Amino acid sequence: MIYWELFYTFFKIGLFTFGGGYAMLPLIQDEVIAHNWIPMEDFINFIAVSESTPGPFAINMATYVGTQMGGLLGGVCSTLGVVMPSFIVILIVAKLFEQFKKNKLVKGAMSGLKPAAVGLIAAAVVSMALIVFVPDGFSTAIFTSVEFYISLALFAVMSVLAFKKVHPILIIVISAVVGIITGFAFKLPM
Repeated sequence: MIYWELFYTFFKIGLFTFGGGYAMLPLIQDEVIAHNWIPMEDFINFIAVSESTPGPFAINMATYVGTQMGGLLGGVCSTLGVVMPSFIVILIVAKLFEQFKKNKLVKGAMSGLKPAAVGLIAAAVVSMALIVFVPDGFSTAIFTSVEFYISLALFAVMSVLAFKKVHPILIIVISAVVGIITGFAFKLPM
């Protein structure tokens, strides 16, 4: 039963999300938390792991959740579920590319979907930022927390590096090294 549930859940996510892995993030978060498959803290941690490992973000997330819930077969089911809708759509688009390219309805739909995808990505960023910067809810006590300032400084430095077009791999490596060093130096909680 869990295998079908994993496949079906991630198939829905893959079917109803436009804009790539980050646009899927709110849907993945809602479904995973609603099913109580993994706790929110683990979800946030795996977002970082998914981002820093090879492969598409959504596939990494689906594989992780599926493996956590149903072992290897669960990982296969959820991964197939999340990629199947895109695979089917791409087959159809490849077959009918010229008709789709000039169709006014398709152009209109795409111009409406682009801002929605940006909005979904922004919602995911805000949701993750709240969990990273104010995990226990916002209060003035947050300004006395070493973890808050370390996270804020790391975010600022990495944002500057990203805007200066430093290679993303270097940013990921620097972030991981700084995180490890500060974790040991300040004995930060996991």
